[in-house]
Amino acid sequence: MANGGPVEHGYPHLETVRAAVTALYRRLSRDTIETFAASVAPADVAFCDTDDLHLGAQRVAREIVRHFRLPDARLIVGFREMTHAANVELAAGPEYFVELNDRFRTHRADIGAALAHEVAHVYLHRLGLAFPGTARNEILTDTAAAYLGAGWLLLDAYREDAVSSQKLGYLTPEEFGYVLAKRALLFGEDPSLWFTSPQAYTAYVKGRDRARRDGQQPPLAAAGWAGRRRYAHDRRHTCDGPPATPYAFAADPAGRLRVSFPCPTCHQRIRVPVQGRVRARCGLCRTVLECDT
Repeated sequence: MANGGPVEHGYPHLETVRAAVTALYRRLSRDTIETFAASVAPADVAFCDTDDLHLGAQRVAREIVRHFRLPDARLIVGFREMTHAANVELAAGPEYFVELNDRFRTHRADIGAALAHEVAHVYLHRLGLAFPGTARNEILTDTAAAYLGAGWLLLDAYREDAVSSQKLGYLTPEEFGYVLAKRALLFGEDPSLWFTSPQAYTAYVKGRDRARRDGQQPPLAAAGWAGRRRYAHDRRHTCDGPPATPYAFAADPAGRLRVSFPCPTCHQRIRVPVQGRVRARCGLCRTVLECDT
């Protein structure tokens, strides 16, 4: 939790974020992910200053537990002085003890954001899905919370001005925007309608622009003129282009040239023959892609 300190910006964790999206599709399947088509509703996690602190926190926790379809999980929420925003004890269940930073006693509107991250921890724990290393696992947790419909709360808790700042979670604001935009492209959702923080909206727009560019890279047919020209050059010389280029060429056992590239939805690599217009279907997320190879 950045509390008054500097907030990191940009996309330093983007590759891990993309790997996390792929991991969710591999563990859950497209069908299960589609059951999360509706995000956590703002009204369901609203928390005003007149609400009882502990009863209100338990109510919000129950709503987020319900969203993650964990009917037998019970969160016991408490408050104490701590460095991080929150912490959950990942035991066998069904009861999970969550501690929230004392700061939330007077910043109750952000309790839902802190609980979204901790309930996502419980959800992934029950799935048996984890990344090696604490930092990468926390990025997986933030990504799962955002992609499955609860993480817009984490981005909305981001505020920054000339004299103060607040950010929850391990992703940068723009990375949260990127994941939320990926979800929006999948479900036709506009989470920006729910933001109360102007800085959150700005970060979402930046992340949305980055997410849209994933669907405009060659050999996808939606690629722009400059990308198509670079791709044609690399294809003629059978080279993979600069390191930032997402595609790679290789010959199959019969000697026919094929190109591989990441699916713009789930980021699993797809391999198709180099033969002009091709319609490809991702085997993991089932997205149908129009390609010009």
